[in-house]
Amino acid sequence: MGHVIEIPDFLTATLGFAVYLVGAEINARVATLRSYNIPEPVTGGLLASLAVLLLYLLFDIELSFGLTARDFLLVLFFAGIGLNARLSDLVAGGKPLLLLLILTLATILFQNVIGAVGASIFGYPAQAGVLFGSAALIGGHGTAIAWAPEVASVTGLDGATELGVAVATLGLVLAALVGGPIARFLVEGRNLTPDRPDEGPSVGLPDNAADQKPAIDHLTIMRVLLYLNIAIILGYALGEVIAAAGLKLPLFVPCLIMGIVIANLRSALFPSAPPVARTPSLALISEFALGAFLAMSLMSLQLWTIAELGLAIAVIMTAQTLFAVLFVLLVLFPVMGSNYRAAVLAAGFGGFALGATPTAIANMTAVTKRYGPSPIAFIVLPLVSAFFVDIANAIVIQTIVSF
Repeated sequence: MGHVIEIPDFLTATLGFAVYLVGAEINARVATLRSYNIPEPVTGGLLASLAVLLLYLLFDIELSFGLTARDFLLVLFFAGIGLNARLSDLVAGGKPLLLLLILTLATILFQNVIGAVGASIFGYPAQAGVLFGSAALIGGHGTAIAWAPEVASVTGLDGATELGVAVATLGLVLAALVGGPIARFLVEGRNLTPDRPDEGPSVGLPDNAADQKPAIDHLTIMRVLLYLNIAIILGYALGEVIAAAGLKLPLFVPCLIMGIVIANLRSALFPSAPPVARTPSLALISEFALGAFLAMSLMSLQLWTIAELGLAIAVIMTAQTLFAVLFVLLVLFPVMGSNYRAAVLAAGFGGFALGATPTAIANMTAVTKRYGPSPIAFIVLPLVSAFFVDIANAIVIQTIVSF
């Protein structure tokens, strides 16, 4: 094993900001990246991860990043998503939410079929297909690491954790790259426009914000930060209650819930109070939190784990990517209504199916900054990914591993 250098949390955050800005500078200079809606932190984060890979290959030095600050930014971001949720949007999102949940369940099943077939072809136990499938893709790094010991116990597979992490890592990279082109193909190819073009932004200011001069000052920023902090404090408390009840949910879920509760209670009890939801200040802070989180996540990827699996991971992940893209274009987009919101959800689902919820939201943010808002999409997809997917995924994985 080579020399491991530990990067402390503060320095990791500082590097993350720098990586974000490098990505923004590159995107500003490369029209193709903007044209295909590649998020700025994805550009910078992937470039940084390649630099980390070269450091490992050339000098046998492994960088290990402290990610506590990154994880807090994810909580901050989802609290902001909650503050943006209006009761009317939650009601309007009922049918899309149900449809997206059904489509997600179908994706989980197909991913595991592809994974099991691919695993068998390359000499792995069929049950290990979940690590080439939904455990590592829709589930992400956390789910892959959680289920790898069970797969190893049942099959005797050595290196199950490393396999799951490698697939999740490559999935995250692919997820960051496919969503934007999917949206461009749908939005521009079908001339789609937002249903409510004058709606305030959910995440990030629109590309023409400089012309609109959005109302942002020290008071609006401080007001948003206050409500975000309240949502997080109450989210911590709710998380303790949920944990005491025996349920395992990531911290960002109760913070998302409390953000929704606070936003709707505030609008009901104090209708004339200065706005927080759908304001440029909240959109700006949400984009900062998400972008910095994603930049740090991508720059900390250990890409050398992918190369160790060689042909198997290349073939199976190519099949998984083709399935995800075709499923989004031929099934999800028409089922969700073949409209602008469906195109935004398609971009998000492309990221979600192969990677993780933050990647999906980053894809959607890049799309809506360019083409216009789609507030219900930003409510529906996180609700599916936060509440339902882990439970459904666990049931499917357990069934396959125990078979």
